[in-house]
Amino acid sequence: MNKKQQNKKPEIGLKTYLKRFWIIFLGFWAAVIFFFLCASWGVFGAMPTFDELENPASNVATEIISADGKTIGKFYLENRVPVKYGDLPDYLVKALISTEDERFYEHSGIDARGTLRAVTSVGSSGGASTISQQLAKLLFHGEGSRNLLKRITQKAKEWVIAVKLESQYTKEEILTMYLNKADFVNNAVGIRSATRIYLGKEPKDLTVDEAAMFVGMLQNPAYFNPVRRPELVQKRRNVVLHQMVRNGHLTQEESEKLQALPLKLNFTPESHREGIATYFREYLRDYMRRWVKENPKKDGSTYDIYRDGLKIYVTIDSRMQKYGEEAVTEHISNLQKEFFIQQKGNKNAPFYNISKDETENIIMRAMKSSERWKQMQDQGKSEDDIINSFKEKTKMSVFSWKGEIDTVMTPRDSILYYKHFLQAGMMSMESETGYIKAWVGGIDYKHFQYDHVGQGARQVGSTFKPFVYATAIEQLHMSPCDSIIDSPFTMPKGRYGITKDWSPQNSNRSFRGIMTLKQALAASVNTVTAKLMDRVGPKAVVNMTRDLGVVSDIPVTPAIALGAVDLTVSEMVAAYSTFANQGVYVKPIFVKRIEDKNGVVLFNAVAETKDVMSKDVAYAIIKLLEGVTESGSGVRLRTTWQGAGYNRVTGHPYKFTNPIAGKTGTSQNNSDGWFIGMVPDLTTGVWVGNDDRAAHFKATLYGQGATMALPIWGLYMNKCYADKTLSISKGAFPQPANLSIRVDCRRPVVEEVAQDSLGTTNSLPTTEFDF
Repeated sequence: MNKKQQNKKPEIGLKTYLKRFWIIFLGFWAAVIFFFLCASWGVFGAMPTFDELENPASNVATEIISADGKTIGKFYLENRVPVKYGDLPDYLVKALISTEDERFYEHSGIDARGTLRAVTSVGSSGGASTISQQLAKLLFHGEGSRNLLKRITQKAKEWVIAVKLESQYTKEEILTMYLNKADFVNNAVGIRSATRIYLGKEPKDLTVDEAAMFVGMLQNPAYFNPVRRPELVQKRRNVVLHQMVRNGHLTQEESEKLQALPLKLNFTPESHREGIATYFREYLRDYMRRWVKENPKKDGSTYDIYRDGLKIYVTIDSRMQKYGEEAVTEHISNLQKEFFIQQKGNKNAPFYNISKDETENIIMRAMKSSERWKQMQDQGKSEDDIINSFKEKTKMSVFSWKGEIDTVMTPRDSILYYKHFLQAGMMSMESETGYIKAWVGGIDYKHFQYDHVGQGARQVGSTFKPFVYATAIEQLHMSPCDSIIDSPFTMPKGRYGITKDWSPQNSNRSFRGIMTLKQALAASVNTVTAKLMDRVGPKAVVNMTRDLGVVSDIPVTPAIALGAVDLTVSEMVAAYSTFANQGVYVKPIFVKRIEDKNGVVLFNAVAETKDVMSKDVAYAIIKLLEGVTESGSGVRLRTTWQGAGYNRVTGHPYKFTNPIAGKTGTSQNNSDGWFIGMVPDLTTGVWVGNDDRAAHFKATLYGQGATMALPIWGLYMNKCYADKTLSISKGAFPQPANLSIRVDCRRPVVEEVAQDSLGTTNSLPTTEFDF
C-alpha cells in the first residue's frame, strides 16, 4: 500500500463522522420538534382548546357582601375570589418576578437561558419553569406525576400551553391569573383569600415585607406555611427581599430593615361554620339553591354558587351584625350561669314537670336526629346496637362559654348536657325599607345549627297583645287613653266555638279596676286583652296578623289573645315594624342585588308592601307600646335602680332617654322570653329559651322576657348608638298630621284637639268602656 492510499483512510472517516453527527443532531432536534408537535396535537393527552384558553375553567367563590361593603362570607369549593391587576401592589408584582421569573418580560413563555442552566446543572441551580409555565400547570393539570415518562410529557404540554397563553394574554393578565389561581393552603386559594385569611386585609394594602412573604410561600405552600413554620417562612421571605435587591427593586439598606421585621400574622381561617353571620349565611345558601333553579343562565344551564363567582349584595350591616352577636354572647353566657346554678337541685335536669317517659322521648328524638345515629344506620347496625353505643363513654369536644372542652362522656350524657343551654334568636330590620341589618340565629353555629330566626317558631306570649289592641282600635275606634275596667272576666262556653268557659287570670292574680288601654298594655293585663278579644273576635285578630305578614298557623280561638301561638322572630319583627312604618307592612328583604362574576346584574330586590292600617291607628299603637318602656315591663331600659335578679340583667343600667316602643312576652311556664323594641328607623326582636320547652327557668324572675330577652336588645342598641357611623335614630316617632286619635293621656281632654280640613277644631273625647 502506497502513501497516498494510507493518507485517504482518515479523510473518509472524518466525512463519515461529520455526516453521522449532523444526522444525529438534526434527528434529535427533529425528534424534539416532533415530540412537541405531538404534545400540541394531543397525542399525550387532551390539550386545551382555543375557547378553554380564552376562558380557563376555574372555581371562583361566590361572595356575600354586606351593606357596608364587607365580605362576610363565601360559598366555595375553592376559597378563591379573583382580583384585578390594578388591585395588586407594584412591589408584589416585582417580588414575584424577581423570585420566580427574572426574565418574565423578555421571553414568550419559555426561558431558554433558564432551561439551559437547569439542564447543565441538572437542576442544582434551580428550576426553569416560567410564571407562564406554572400558570399552565395550575390551570390544566395540577401537580406533576411521579412517573418520569408522564412527567416529561406533562412538561412538554406545559411548554406548549405556556406559549399559547403568552399569545392569548398580556403579561399583566398572566401575572394576575397566576396570583388568583395559586393555592396558599389553609383554605386560601388566590392572593385575595390569602391576604384576608393570614393578615385580615386586601392585597392592595400589603406592605413590602408582607408581599415578600406570600411570594416566598409559592415555592412550596404546604412546606412554607406561616402558621406551622413561621421561622422558616421568615427566612424564605428574606430570600425574596434579597432577590428584589438583586433586581434593583430595593436598596440593600431597605432590604436589611425589612428583613429585621418579625413575621406578623392575623390568622383568621374562613369556613362555613365560623366567622360572622353564620346562621344568616346558611339561610342564604338555602335561598340561593332555590334561586338558581328559578333563574337559569341564558343557555338554560344552572348557576353554580360554588364555582361561578357570583356576588350577592345583602342588606346585613357587618357592624350591626357584630354588635348583635356580641350582645347575644354577653347576655346568654351570663344568664347561663344562673341556669346551671338553679339546675343543681333538679333531679330531672334540665327538665321540669315531665315524666320519665317524656324525658326518654326527648332524648330518643335527639339521638335519632344525630349524625352518630345516621352513620351507624348507614352501616347496617340494628337500633339496639345504636342505642347501646350512646351509653358507651367516648372522647369528645363539647361546647362551653369558656371555649371547647375536651372530655370523656357518653353520647347520651352529651345530649342532656346540650339540653341545658339557653338559645337565642335576634333580628334587626329597618322599618321603612324592610332591610334586615342583623340576624343572629343562635349562640354558636358550630355546635347548634338550628336557626331561631328563620326556622324556630315559639310561643310569643304577651308580644301578641298589640295585634289585639290594633284590631280593637281600628274596628271599635278606641284610643290609648280610653278607660277600661280590669275585673274578673269569663267567656262562656260556645262563644267563638270554645268548648268550655274561659276565665283568664292576671299574672299577679289581682285586679286593678279602671285603667286606660295604655296602662293595661304597659302592665300586660290579661283580662283587658281578653275583653278586647271578646269584642272583636279571634277571626278579626287573625286577619290582622295575616295582613301584618304572619304566615305561621294561628288557631282561630280566643286564647291567642294571651299569646298561645307559635311564631318566628322574623315574622314578629316584620309585623311590629308596620306600626313604626305608619301602617305600611314591608316584607323583609335580605338580598339587595346579585351579580355574575363579570358584574352583570342578575337580580335586583323590589320591595313588597301592603297598607295594613291608617297612620293614625299605627301611631296609636306606637304610643301604647311606648308606655311599656315608660312604666311597664320594659322600664328597666330607662331605670338605674336595681332589684332582685339584676345581676343577670346584663348591661344594666342602659340609661336610654329616647322614645322606645316595645313589648315583652313570656310563655306560661317560662319556656320563652321575648322582647320586640322599636325606634323610628329600626325594629329589633329577641327570643330566648331552651331548645326543648320542658327545659326552662322555674321562676318568672329569671324566665320572663324582661330578664331573658330585653337585655340583648339593650346591649345591642347601646352598641349601635355608640357607633356614630350608623346614625340610628334617637328622635320621636313621626306624628301624622291631623291626628284623629287621642294619644297623650296626660293632657286634659279639652286640650286634645285636631283640625279638620276646613280649619275647625274637633274635640277628641276619652271614653270609658265596661266590658
